[in-house]
Amino acid sequence: MSTAISVYHGKFGRACIYQMNRSMITHAHREGHLTFLLRGVDANQLISDKMYDITPGSACAINPWEPHDFRPGNEDEGSLFLILYVQPIWFLEVGRSATSALRFGRTQIEVSDTIHRSVHKVANLLLDSYADDRFDGYLYELTQECFDQSWQWQASTDLFAGSDTFTDFRVRKSIQFMTSQLGSEIVLDEVARESGLSRPHFYKLFRKQTGITPNLFLNTLRMERAIEQLTQTDLSVTDISCDLGFSSQSGFTRFFCSNVGMAPTDYRRVAHILHN
Repeated sequence: MSTAISVYHGKFGRACIYQMNRSMITHAHREGHLTFLLRGVDANQLISDKMYDITPGSACAINPWEPHDFRPGNEDEGSLFLILYVQPIWFLEVGRSATSALRFGRTQIEVSDTIHRSVHKVANLLLDSYADDRFDGYLYELTQECFDQSWQWQASTDLFAGSDTFTDFRVRKSIQFMTSQLGSEIVLDEVARESGLSRPHFYKLFRKQTGITPNLFLNTLRMERAIEQLTQTDLSVTDISCDLGFSSQSGFTRFFCSNVGMAPTDYRRVAHILHN
């Protein structure tokens, strides 16, 4: 079983240190996502149907809503990873530059000496009893270094390609409907009807707009709600599973493990909120 060592939430998003020895299914996040190996054997991520390595010298940068999975190299003890989920709006606000939208130019990041030092600054703060006032600065510095490297040798005109804004009102309507019905059993045929589309047209348009399937998007919404309730409420895991429409706590736990890599009780045990 994979284990959460340290988890911090804040305006920046989430910063985590995990001991990972189990695979995760294909999933997505609305945040920019960075994965670094701190200690142990190499691992892999399948990102938009292409395999990438996570090694001491190579990290992975994943764009918001880009589908990916996780594949450990060792299913016994596992390896230690620094995993970041960076809110695009925070990255823009801290950077104070409209030209730095959080979209990486390429996925494989070379862990240069500069990035290596930044990784360990962030990791060391996460491993302390609390993350201090330096944390946001270190996290932004690391994200910016990876962002800049990802756009080396890329055309600057590509920076805004692939906007994360869902422009079609029918897709926005379907997302609003799914969000409002998270505690119910959501049938995607009903979501398609609610958006005024046939099922095939709905699936095609939704994927074109978001880059992922409606099922994957719905799982992301459920995961976000689950993490929010685990970290910001005193609801029991059983109550959270019922609130999200699962028929049993065990079903919710399997879902959480498949998408996050560990049990919800383990995640809650180490999660902290930074009020910055």
